[in-house]
Amino acid sequence: MPLNTIWLFWPVCSKCTPSTRPGAGFVDPKLWENRKNDPTSLRIEFDGMKGRQWLMKWLPARAYDNAVYAVFSNPIGMDDDQLKNGCSMIIDPFGDILAECRNLGDDVVSSVLVPDKLTKAGGYRYIRARRPELYRDILCKEHIPNQKISWL
Repeated sequence: MPLNTIWLFWPVCSKCTPSTRPGAGFVDPKLWENRKNDPTSLRIEFDGMKGRQWLMKWLPARAYDNAVYAVFSNPIGMDDDQLKNGCSMIIDPFGDILAECRNLGDDVVSSVLVPDKLTKAGGYRYIRARRPELYRDILCKEHIPNQKISWL
């Protein structure tokens, strides 16, 4: 990431999928079908470890560590045979949520990004202390990924 980056856009298709992570797993599509009659049951699943609770363990830290505004976008609803949990949000360089999509349907949010926060956030000093000349040779080596996802 260049040192002058002020926001990081994360278009993601995230969560509600099984993994080795505690609490991970599919959300029952019947909850989505019944969201108008029983929004609470769906909200509990989307806000728990299959969704928002998991995101809040790492997403604010990424914004803080990198001294950026994190714009996290994620679909909500059925995607073929898999239910997506949404939880799109904008997080400031201190890790605080500025705006968040909470509707159980399509939604859009916006926020004012204040440049002053970028240099006041703690992550700014880490970026300024980076010395890419020390690890450039390691990062520039060819890498052939071998991704093995058990649930696919």
